[in-house]
Amino acid sequence: MNNFYKDIYTGALFVTGMIGFMAGEFIISSAVFAIAFIASNINVNRKRVTDGHLLCD
Repeated sequence: MNNFYKDIYTGALFVTGMIGFMAGEFIISSAVFAIAFIASNINVNRKRVTDGHLLCD
């Protein structure tokens, strides 16, 4: 999957979380927000590694 599709996936998860939050499904929306957060951080860290930046672990 290229970066465009990963960004679409993360955005779709975020929108789904917002809709779930507005509908009152707080536990499910929290889980969806967590998945979107993790997916976003994985994308950012992979981009840093491929760009040659050093990571502080």
